[in-house]
Amino acid sequence: MATTARTMTAEQLLRSAELGRCELVRGKLASMPFAEFEHGNVALAVGAAIRDFVHRRRLGIVTAAETGYLIESDPDTVRAPDVAFVRAERIPSEKPKGFFPGAPDLAVEVLSPDDRASEVNDKVQQWLEAGCRAVWVVDPKTRSVSVYRGPRDIEIVDFAGTLDGGDILPGLALPVAEIFA
Repeated sequence: MATTARTMTAEQLLRSAELGRCELVRGKLASMPFAEFEHGNVALAVGAAIRDFVHRRRLGIVTAAETGYLIESDPDTVRAPDVAFVRAERIPSEKPKGFFPGAPDLAVEVLSPDDRASEVNDKVQQWLEAGCRAVWVVDPKTRSVSVYRGPRDIEIVDFAGTLDGGDILPGLALPVAEIFA
């Protein structure tokens, strides 16, 4: 992810469609390359499983990649996870126009081959500090998922394991192997 010196607000980002795929990190534009085929396939597998679970139980809303969440202001930070879940009780009666104000309850980030560990860790910490209750980092290379519930509360679920929705998505049991099928 390349960060530019240009400073902007979330409102300016929302009105700048010509910028392509990017996020805003503390007022600085961070451009991102387009996702590779495998990345999109894995993100959709996770998103579809979560959405089906959430939809059947009317638990909230699941969003796909490119959906912006305004998680810091002055300077603004807008992040866009590959998949996100927001509990029903947190969704205003009139759905927000523009970016969602705040962090999702669950953010899912699918690693790309060129992702730097330090940037991924920074993103996870930003999500958690903004109020995200869990972050799943899906690694297609190792075919595993790192589940972050706090800075020191990390669980790695391997290919043979099953992701548990915990208190965010009670009853969800997603075999990691299904994500990579």
